[in-house]
Amino acid sequence: MKLSTQIFVAFTLVILLSVADSYTNYLLSKKVQLNSQFLARSEEIIRNSNKTHKSIIEMQSAFRGFLLTEDYTFLDSYFIGLKKVPLLIKEQEIRIGTKNEQRAILDSISTLHSDWVRYSKELIKSRKEYPSSYMNLFNTSLKRHVGKNINDAITGKFTRFDKIEYKRRKHHTEMLLTSLKYAHTFSFIFLTLTVIVGFLSTVFIMYITNKRITAMVRLAENISKGNFTMVKDTRNDELTALSKSLNRMSGKLDKNIHELKNRNAELNKFAYAVSHDLKAPIRGIHNVVSWIEEDHEKELSPEIKRYLSIIPQKTRRMEALINGLLDYARLNLKAPSENIDTNALVREIAASVVPRNFKLEIGNLPSLFTERIKLEQVFANLISNAVKYTPQEDGVIQISCETFGGVHEFSVKDNGIGIAVEYHEKIFEIFQTLREQNEQESTGVGLAIVKKIIDDQQESIIVKSKLGEGAEFIFTWRNN
Repeated sequence: MKLSTQIFVAFTLVILLSVADSYTNYLLSKKVQLNSQFLARSEEIIRNSNKTHKSIIEMQSAFRGFLLTEDYTFLDSYFIGLKKVPLLIKEQEIRIGTKNEQRAILDSISTLHSDWVRYSKELIKSRKEYPSSYMNLFNTSLKRHVGKNINDAITGKFTRFDKIEYKRRKHHTEMLLTSLKYAHTFSFIFLTLTVIVGFLSTVFIMYITNKRITAMVRLAENISKGNFTMVKDTRNDELTALSKSLNRMSGKLDKNIHELKNRNAELNKFAYAVSHDLKAPIRGIHNVVSWIEEDHEKELSPEIKRYLSIIPQKTRRMEALINGLLDYARLNLKAPSENIDTNALVREIAASVVPRNFKLEIGNLPSLFTERIKLEQVFANLISNAVKYTPQEDGVIQISCETFGGVHEFSVKDNGIGIAVEYHEKIFEIFQTLREQNEQESTGVGLAIVKKIIDDQQESIIVKSKLGEGAEFIFTWRNN
């Protein structure tokens, strides 16, 4: 399965779980909303029931107060109730709807209240206008507790009405709590599943991807070290193409490196053979000139003697160039690393290269584990270069080292003729020299050898110099 498909499947699972969670929460939220709306409406029903019952009781109290005291001020609450109670009952009918038990109870309350209103109106009218009739009504109705029985019946109806509403209210409260509980439970379950699926998918994809990328990085590191291995990849996805490309590159590099080594070996053999063949005629030319000078010294004119003296100079320069080429060719040869006391190495080189009238200053140089011949060639060429380009009088050569994070930065500084800025890059090219070409010791190979060694070691070298102000060569070197 392709990597993109795996990622797509993982995200699809996470999205499906999220959708399921959202849909479940939506259904449960609808139930919560319905139960909450019912409880809010139930609250209004209970409140209206209490207000209606309270208004009826206030009417009854006002009516009894009037009968006992004949004080018409008591009837103010009574007449207010006559208008208020029907409106409250009408509102309650709208809230509870039709065709249910509570509506039947409310209708019976309305009927009983109407009966009580007729009864109370007759008594009030009789008491005001017909005292004799009032006594008759008093004996027939009041003593028989007609009004009280109606009031008790109304109170019982309200009690039953409220009981039913509280029962329904309790049921919907339990449903609301259950819905909330289910919402919390399902949310937790889906959230847990989403996190688990997302985490496991991410870990799995990261593990597979990281494992394969690590193998590819290891292959790249091996290639950089010259170990041209292969990486095994049996999966068929986007990273497989990268693995195959790296394997092909490793195979081609392995083949090319082997071919290059064979050609370098052939070139080295060729360089040694050519140098031997070139040195032989040079020595022959030098010998012939010596014989001519010895055998025909009296016959040679001063001008011819001057010309003949030039030939040995040129042959010695040619031999120096050939030796320089041989040294340059030998740089491809590898030697085992060893512990080197850099102080002792530099002093040994300086003893054979630096004249006695020079002032030599050597700082505290570190011990290194590296190829001795390479480091020795670098110091030998830089110190020789400093001697060549420094006047014999008051010559000073300073060699020091500073360490930064495991990297040793060496400096070889002189107070010689210096190097113009425009030549700072050219001096590292082979056969480039700042002296005249007819001077024997200036072959232009020494700094080229230094540059090649530094580049092969993956280090760096720079020159700091101005014409007439000496020169300082700074190069880095690490432990192998």
